[in-house]
Amino acid sequence: MKALLCTLVLGLLLASQADAQIDASQFTGRWLTQYIAADNVEKITEGAPFHIFMRYIEFDEENGTVHFHFYIKKNGECIEKYVSGLKEETHYAIDYAGHNEFQLISGDKDYLLVCHLNVDADGKETELVGLFGAGNNVDPKHEEEFRNAVRERGIPEENIQNFIDNDDCPEE
Repeated sequence: MKALLCTLVLGLLLASQADAQIDASQFTGRWLTQYIAADNVEKITEGAPFHIFMRYIEFDEENGTVHFHFYIKKNGECIEKYVSGLKEETHYAIDYAGHNEFQLISGDKDYLLVCHLNVDADGKETELVGLFGAGNNVDPKHEEEFRNAVRERGIPEENIQNFIDNDDCPEE
């Protein structure tokens, strides 16, 4: 059901742009995790698979792939990860801690707002919303857009995690 909702929201967003296809490759670059929210907060707490400190995202439109470079923290230690996925019709399919559907909601040179559905090995679905920035300063309008996306998906605001203040993993 959540996948359907996320797909519907993305479909409406794309339709509202008069069938303009977003060239995701324009968003390739250095990104830092600012906020992540999840309906299952256990997936984004320290030691969990989506407690991630993003460093770089590459959208390769020509080959239909996406590549992520990030760190997770376990017991206070930063562990480097590289994950890739394939572009499908409405999302990128990624195998990491289960099956994932990753979608861009909006973005520009300073921020990326994403929707992400994870189905873990036990079949449990978790919906996530992430805000990535080019730096640590969050524009209030981008934060408000993020909070609206969180509310639209029925994720409690208390499930929002701030990653800016506790990112001590290597820069690159």
